[in-house]
Amino acid sequence: MSDKKEQRRGLGRGLSALMADIEPGVETSAPSAQRPARTLPIDKLFPNPNQPRRQFDVSALEDLANSIRSKGVIQPLIVRQRGTSESEYEIVAGERRWRAAQAAGVHEVPVVVREFSDEDVLEIAIIENIQRADLNAIEEATGYDQLMTRFGHTQEKLAQALGKSRSHIANMLRLLNLPDVVKKAVTDGKLSAGHARALVTAPDPVLLAGDIVRRGLSVRDAERMVKEALSPDAKPKTKAPAKSNDSAKDADTKALEADLSAALGMKVSINHHAGKESGALTITYDTLEDLDALCMVLSASS
Repeated sequence: MSDKKEQRRGLGRGLSALMADIEPGVETSAPSAQRPARTLPIDKLFPNPNQPRRQFDVSALEDLANSIRSKGVIQPLIVRQRGTSESEYEIVAGERRWRAAQAAGVHEVPVVVREFSDEDVLEIAIIENIQRADLNAIEEATGYDQLMTRFGHTQEKLAQALGKSRSHIANMLRLLNLPDVVKKAVTDGKLSAGHARALVTAPDPVLLAGDIVRRGLSVRDAERMVKEALSPDAKPKTKAPAKSNDSAKDADTKALEADLSAALGMKVSINHHAGKESGALTITYDTLEDLDALCMVLSASS
């Protein structure tokens, strides 16, 4: 088992080295001789087809284009050779600069040519955009899904490499189960990630999404609408707000319950005390064997 783990490429292996040319702060402090830049014609560069980011803010690109017109492209793009071609290159990092340079009428841009595997390229594209908060929720989830389906990475491995919690990765991946029209509303900025997370468990997410967008409702409003849609019989009882709020659980809490239940193989319930940071976590076991297994897990983690 240990041999298998050593043979399998771990996500994030050498990412600090891979990202060295991408982080702006690193480039200015490291000697340029270590990473010599060259210029390439802009029409010899091609975007990464697996780039997770699909939406580029037009006004932000125009601002960058104006900067490039006056100062040029300061930070080189990171590229790799495109297939077997010796004159064409694929952009690993810097597609936004490439697009802005085109808009600015620039014919050549500085690049650093590196050798990357397909997995390295995808990791860098996702990490670069996540670190710079450039991805919307659906693009981020799609990036995670690509790393898992194409390269066999687990949620736990992703969380460790990307500096995210496992529950965050799990919650983002659930967004991909939403209908296409709801996902498009997220990518278009009409719905936030919080709205989308609430809609994951909705019986009719398309109907509720339209209502949320039309009325400009908050995430809390969306969560309340989903709860009412899931339990319509409870509507008349909403006159007892204290009880209702105590028992209500948001989408993140339910997702965490599901993750813990899956990990332990037992039902897990999390109940927060209203207005406090404390609460209770309840694990339900069906047999004494389940109890023994739970005790072993808790003992091993202590």
